[in-house]
Amino acid sequence: MHRPVFPGSLRRRDVLARSALGLGALGLAGVLRDQGELLAGDDAQSPLAPRQPHFDSRAKRVIHFFLNGGPSHVDTFDHKPALKEYEGRTVEGTLRTERKTGAAFPSPFEFRPRGESGLMISDLFSRTAEHADDIAVIRSMYAQVPNHEPSLMLMNCGDSVQPRPSVGAWVLYGLGTENQNLPGFVAMCPGGMPIKDSENWQSGFLPGALQGTYVDSQHKELSRLIENIEHPQISTAAQRRQLDLLAKLNAEHRAARLDSRLDARIQSFELAFRMQRDASEAFDLTEEPEHVQQAYGDGVHGRQTLIARRLLERGVRYVQLWHGAGQPWDNHDNIEKNHRTLAGQIDQPIAALIADLKQRGMFDDTLIIWGGEFGRTPTVELGGDGKSQLGRDHNHYGFSVWLAGGGIKGGQAYGATDELGFQAVENPVSVHDLHATVLHQLGFDHERLTYRYAGRDFRLTDVHGRVIREILA
Repeated sequence: MHRPVFPGSLRRRDVLARSALGLGALGLAGVLRDQGELLAGDDAQSPLAPRQPHFDSRAKRVIHFFLNGGPSHVDTFDHKPALKEYEGRTVEGTLRTERKTGAAFPSPFEFRPRGESGLMISDLFSRTAEHADDIAVIRSMYAQVPNHEPSLMLMNCGDSVQPRPSVGAWVLYGLGTENQNLPGFVAMCPGGMPIKDSENWQSGFLPGALQGTYVDSQHKELSRLIENIEHPQISTAAQRRQLDLLAKLNAEHRAARLDSRLDARIQSFELAFRMQRDASEAFDLTEEPEHVQQAYGDGVHGRQTLIARRLLERGVRYVQLWHGAGQPWDNHDNIEKNHRTLAGQIDQPIAALIADLKQRGMFDDTLIIWGGEFGRTPTVELGGDGKSQLGRDHNHYGFSVWLAGGGIKGGQAYGATDELGFQAVENPVSVHDLHATVLHQLGFDHERLTYRYAGRDFRLTDVHGRVIREILA
């Protein structure tokens, strides 16, 4: 916390800057840079300026469908016919679960071989299954704990304990953005998430300008989609004059104090001003042909997926589409009804996006990610009375995530869970491995994409991670 400055008084930083030819301030700058309190290369360029990756990339942008709450892998992309054989029987050696579970619970959904590859996908995602030959399903994902909040942070930020920069912020840090008039990282979540969950699109110790811009996609009006996007009282010209004056004052203030938080504030002011024009056009779906709008569907998730495509083609690097904020995939009871409802909201938009990206020539350099924070048990959850709830408990031991586009070799399943789908047993894949693979497709060696903070070089994958080369084209 800064002490107030009274007339005639000097801060310690002012003393360092004004005495001994400013050598003390230079030394302080070195200390602050080592602690991550200055932007990486802030005297050279904006943190949002486009940058080159370590090597030629297969993907230029990412869209992440995040299914909040934990979709059931054994009801979607991991076919387990043995569950029918064991139906009604208690499974010996069942792993410890968060809540009490009982007998094996077969999927109420039909699985079928899809496409030329014969990839097994359930009827829950029958429209997405039309693109089975483009999809690589990782069936051997595992997380660390069966609790939502730490698993959310692990999947979205690479650490289940300490709040860290989100994947989108790391991507923006590495690549910058191609459109300086739109955010480089957008998180869309209809109705919003609890404040504590906004850490899933935070910038952490990275420059504040890299955090995700939240969009409440349940609304259609721009002023309600993005908070404070429009000034209610003054004209654009007057705003520009205000910002020019503010920038001058901020520059003088910054030169004396070396405070990187001010850089993020300046960036946000300028971006908000520029977005008033470009965001209005990017979010206006009336510009889309009627047949395209119908392909995505008229629900909120169809609209936000179509908006995401418009953002990606305008240079936005990372778009995360949250699903299940109000009604999560956390179906501890009546999973047949609840999963069918939830899948029905996003199956059509996902299939439409894949087809649309192909038609526009964007599929090959757009990486698509689908998944949640963990999976669900193959055994049925029991209530306090010991009776079946017809739902499934959390399962972090083994679950599924799929990728498509962006240099991914489709029509395949990588890894496997056990016979019933409880635990990853063949080619287990950690969340760090997934992140390493995402960064690799964007042209980065995950061990070299680092940021120095508090005397340590941090990275998204911490000290872990390997690229899953088997799923790469």
